[in-house]
Amino acid sequence: MPEWMHALVMLRDHLTATPIAAIAITLSAFFAGNWLFQKMGRPTWCPGILLAALFVVLMLVVLQIDYRVYQTGAGWLVLLLGPATVALGVPLFQQIHHIRALWKPILFTLPPAAILAALYALLLGWLAGASPEVLASLAPKSVTAPIAMGITEQLGGSIPILMGALLITGVMATLWVNLLSNWLKIDDHRVIGFALGINGHAIGTVRAFEISPTAGAFASLGMGLTGLFTALFLPLVWILLGL
Repeated sequence: MPEWMHALVMLRDHLTATPIAAIAITLSAFFAGNWLFQKMGRPTWCPGILLAALFVVLMLVVLQIDYRVYQTGAGWLVLLLGPATVALGVPLFQQIHHIRALWKPILFTLPPAAILAALYALLLGWLAGASPEVLASLAPKSVTAPIAMGITEQLGGSIPILMGALLITGVMATLWVNLLSNWLKIDDHRVIGFALGINGHAIGTVRAFEISPTAGAFASLGMGLTGLFTALFLPLVWILLGL
């Protein structure tokens, strides 16, 4: 191995021994993903978070950094999900007037939607012969990441599998809500935003704010209530099913 390459390897190993490399990779991928997303014209089928994830994979492969090493270093960023979970109470408080005014539609739509989002994932996983660990990782896939991680750990699932499921769910929910709302000629931003928040968690909420402030507000409401409901509902169902 040439001396300069050996020096680069030593530098890489030194940086990966601290959280600096993982944090730098994550932030670089985030900004690069958002930049490319803007350049592509903000397509609904390819959000910035998906591009950022692909950039992270590319950098790990090019730099030959083991994922477990990266995950350990990125743990400092994961710690921020705790305050982020608490901060979800802010949009709920801000939308309390919507909850009071529309409590009947919310009562009749949110619980069935949240239950179905978990149950169809469990059904498909069970039909495919998935293990209890995989099922526990897929069940909270429609919940925003800070809450979903806590649910998955409680159920005995895998966080890496969950994160992949969250990404796929957010992208697909954003795409299909957009397509179906056009096909069904639904132009009420409250309905579109609420559907994006329930099904697409944070990725759907970002898309909703691109549509309008009203859609974004109802997406925040849907995302927060779905997380709250699922955190209470799913562990109970897990116990009843004996999983």
